[in-house]
Amino acid sequence: MISNEKLGLFLEKTQEIAKEVGSFIRKERQGFNLKTVEHKGFNDLVSYVDKEAEKQIVDRLSVIFPEAGFITEEGTNTTRQEQFNWVIDPLDGTTNFIHGLPVYSVSIALMEYEEVVLGVVYEVNRHECFYAMKGGGAFCNDTPIRASQAETLAASLIATGFPYYNFEQIDKYLEALKFLMRSTHGLRRLGSAAVDLCYVASGRIEGYFEYNLNSYDVAAGALIVQEAGGTVTDFAGGGDYIFGRNIVATNSHIHVEFLTELIRIWS
Repeated sequence: MISNEKLGLFLEKTQEIAKEVGSFIRKERQGFNLKTVEHKGFNDLVSYVDKEAEKQIVDRLSVIFPEAGFITEEGTNTTRQEQFNWVIDPLDGTTNFIHGLPVYSVSIALMEYEEVVLGVVYEVNRHECFYAMKGGGAFCNDTPIRASQAETLAASLIATGFPYYNFEQIDKYLEALKFLMRSTHGLRRLGSAAVDLCYVASGRIEGYFEYNLNSYDVAAGALIVQEAGGTVTDFAGGGDYIFGRNIVATNSHIHVEFLTELIRIWS
């Protein structure tokens, strides 16, 4: 068990790292050349910026907590440890970054065994640093944040992420979109799962759902939602949302209503 004092120190240092790496990403975007983009798979894009940002994060986190392992998107360090692991997405929203759309972020979480105990998401363009440690509340730029108080789907704005590969469940997904179009204030697709989760936490949207995700997409943001008073589950209503490839996050008030319809559609 890590002490709150030590966790607080790690949280402070992680914010510094996320902001500094965010500054690097912002600077690189100014002269970014599309010819440097690589394809990891169908519609799965990566650039030297992703790779260099991850290297910077891993190098600095290794200094502040050398006992911890890593789960990283770009594979800079894949040495996992039993108790502590950093979960890193150096540039969540790479496609937005490549095309010059201003929603992308740095996402860093620390897991103790299977539990996220620290999360930092830095939205690069708005200079917003969202963060939380377990049991300590959620914040944006040092101001406490809380999830929305909307009580029904009819009073809610919902975010999602479109599948860009593995379209086997696309019919169910489109059915969910049809339902939500008719039942909410509207739908948004921002392009960064980490930011979507932080917007649930800060009350800007009431809910978010997506499938085909990885742990580094959601680990930090999920904790921030929970510490802001929200609820996070997988599509079945369980707790396998970090590694289970799908997630539903809400302000808590609409969770049962939202999840009931999602289970109906996805079953």
